Parts: sequence; structure tokens; C-alpha cells
Amino acid sequence: MKFERYSFSEKIKENITKLGYKRPTDIQYKSIPPILRGEDVLAVAQTGTGKTVAFALPVIQMLSARRKKREKHAVHCVVMVPTHELAEQISGVFKKLAAGTSVKIQGIYGGIEQDPQIKNLNQGVDVVVATPGRLFDLESQGHLSLRDIEILVLDEADHMLELGFKHDMNQLIKKLPARRQVLFFSATINKQVKDAAYSLVHKAVRIQISPNDPVSGNINHSVAFIEMDDKRFFLERIIREHPDSKMLVFVRTKVRAERVMKALERVSLRSETIHGDKDQNQRNTVMKRFASGQNKVLIATDVSARGIDIPDVDIVINYDIPEETENYVHRVGRTGRGQKKGEAIAFCSTEEKERLAAIEGFLNKKIAMLDIKKNDYKETMKMSGHMETDWKSLIDEADEQSNKKGRKKKKSRK
Repeated sequence: MKFERYSFSEKIKENITKLGYKRPTDIQYKSIPPILRGEDVLAVAQTGTGKTVAFALPVIQMLSARRKKREKHAVHCVVMVPTHELAEQISGVFKKLAAGTSVKIQGIYGGIEQDPQIKNLNQGVDVVVATPGRLFDLESQGHLSLRDIEILVLDEADHMLELGFKHDMNQLIKKLPARRQVLFFSATINKQVKDAAYSLVHKAVRIQISPNDPVSGNINHSVAFIEMDDKRFFLERIIREHPDSKMLVFVRTKVRAERVMKALERVSLRSETIHGDKDQNQRNTVMKRFASGQNKVLIATDVSARGIDIPDVDIVINYDIPEETENYVHRVGRTGRGQKKGEAIAFCSTEEKERLAAIEGFLNKKIAMLDIKKNDYKETMKMSGHMETDWKSLIDEADEQSNKKGRKKKKSRK
């Protein structure tokens, strides 16, 4: 079935065509009809399968068809998301799909000045895409009213629960009118997610796409057994062998992200980092450079994994095996999005093998192993620009800088 056969307005169909959408993905095909009928929906689908469009299209259609009078501070739909980046990206998708219609959209999130957001709310907004903190802050200040909410969308619900937002989700539900439509979208499902979902939805239509394999079939994923101290050499080799590829590298911590960037810098390879220590303007700048291809290597922590929805990420590298098994799905889901193919490579050291086994259990299958011969392993070490680099000094230097920051913070607290 093609999008042109849906009962969307001509303007929305025109926007769909401009964006290059022709046929709905599985999650879109199964979600759009019940949402248009006003039913609650509980949907679980792999990352990168088009969940945002699955709820944005019917929401825009319903709100534009109702043509309700827009009142100051009152909104008709709230989309709650866990991160600033997601709020910005999802509001961007809504704006593109709603262009030329009567539906007004505003992203509401912290890390930036609230005044422009307040100004737009005062002018009248139909849909807000918000993180919990800024949403409740503006609501408590009287800049936002939830009394007329007709539709609540909880996107990346599993990640919101992971970040401890269950109380915020419950608080929001209490503030909404008794009669409202709830759309609950998640990339993974477990007991915590199920319990939260069933406490929020009412007689929901349940949709689950590829429940036995949470990783998209568009992704070729593999693992290479590489010792911790040698990972930087293999990362260098992959970057050099794929100079035109857009690459996303996941590490465990903020400090480690900066270390890996410095290590690449020492062998004349450019990269940038994104993590919780950067303010929103810095994160936005980094994301724009990565999206445009100005920078092709982005090093990220798991906190940022859900907020990175950049088209054409060619390769995802799990430089560190994630400690939370479900984070593997969200990391590799940054590539192979929509109909495009993607590559995901994990570096697994001896001490990480237990975590790898847990991930394979979660996926219900083994990850293909990249067989690295002893000679190839040695050759990679020789190829590296590390011959001119004192790696031990580099690591010591990074540790010392981290310790200095820690001492400064302690002094400032005193």
C-alpha cells in the first residue's frame, strides 16, 4: 500500500512526497489506522523502522481535521521524549510533515534559553515535543496548560524508564483530561516496560514488529575479539580504510570518549565527541557537523545514543561492549535506518566476553565473529601512526587532566 491511498489531506500527502516517503514501513502500516480511529496504541518496534512518522502523520491529520480554536498556553498533543536531541529531531519531523497545514509545533527542552519557547507558546501551539524537566517547569510557571490535551505520545518509553522518568510519566497522566488518547512507543520490551504501558493505556491495540530479533535486518553486525589496549589501533585502521564513511563510535564513559578522540588526534585523524558534559549549544553544533559530513567520526556515550538520528550513518562501532544489554540494540540502530543498509562492528576484549554473551542471549542469536589472524592483528599494530606516539604518556596525560578537573570541582564546592 502506498501513502497516497491513505485519507490524509492533500497538503500532508504533498509533504510526504517531498520527503521521499512512498510506502509505509511495517510499524507505520500497522499503527496509522488505529491511531486515526482514536484508539490507544502500544507499539514495540526496532530502532530505525520509522516509529516517529508512524505517530506523527496520524496526529497531524487528526489535529488539522478538527481545526479547533487555538488558545493561549493550551496545547492538544504532548510528545514526551527522554533527551534534548530527540525533542529537537522529532519536532523537526513534525514540522516537515505539517508544513502548510494549520498545525503548529514547538520543541520544549532544557539546555537552552526558555524565552523563545515561551514566546511561541504564547502565540498558540498544537503539539509540543518535550523532555519532562522543561515541560513541567513551563507548566508550573503558567506558560503551558495541559487541560486540553487530546493525545499523549510517549516515545522511547523504555529509555525514559531506564533514566528514571516513570514518576514524571505518571505525573503527566494525572494532569491530563480523563478522556485522552495514549500512544506508547518503545524499541524494546521487558517487564518494566510492560507494567508501565498497561498502567497508562486503555484497551490498547498492541503492535510488535520482529519481536524475536530486536536488531533491524538491514544491519550486518559482527564482533572482533580485540584486547582493551589494542582497540585504538583497530579503530584507526577502520577509519583509514573507510575515509568517506560516516562513523559513530560508542564508548562507556565521558572521560573515555575524550581519550579516544585525543588518541585519534595524535595519529592525525579528526573526530568529535558528544556526551553529558557538553552544553546544548555544543551538542547541537557537533550534531550539525556530523549530519552535514563536515565531521565523519563521532564518539558518543550511551546517554546520547537515543538522540542521534542522523541519516546515512554507514558504520557503528561498539568500541566498548555496553554494560546494559539493551543498549546494544539502540547503538547499532543508529545505522541501517529505514530501507538503508548499515554495518555494526563490536570490539570485545577478554574481560567483556561475559557482556557479549548476555547481548547474544538478548538477541536470541550469535553475533558473527570477525576472524582476525595473528599476522593481521600484528599488521594492524604496525600500520598505525602509533610508532610516533607515546600512548602511555597520552593516557597518563588524559588521566591527569581528569584528576585536575575533579580537584577543581572539589575546591569550588568548598
